[in-house]
Amino acid sequence: MKTLPTKLKAQGGALLIEAMIAILIFSFGVLAIVGMQATSLRQTTDAKYRLDASFMANQILGEMWVKKSALSTFVVNRAALPGLPNGFKTVAVAGDVVTVTIFWHLPGETVDHVYTTITQIKS
Repeated sequence: MKTLPTKLKAQGGALLIEAMIAILIFSFGVLAIVGMQATSLRQTTDAKYRLDASFMANQILGEMWVKKSALSTFVVNRAALPGLPNGFKTVAVAGDVVTVTIFWHLPGETVDHVYTTITQIKS
């Protein structure tokens, strides 16, 4: 029976350890990619809701510009806003200065998101 030379015996299992380290490094890379994907999806969703809130606020201001002689009829303390998750709006008028604030609250989050725009509408 042939025996392995001592140099080969000393390296027994080295290939297995190298393979395990390679798998570990690859796993960390895959986990990092999955984490970046989740963060990217969250940021994209948040940007979409901010854009929707901006659009809704501008629609409200557009209506107010059309009916600028009756600005006080647009005052709202808290009204539901479809299109945003748990969304609502407030509209305040002080003279010819109008403040439109849009709030929304994403499921699973504890913080409200807010978009506020202030403009001056002269009649």
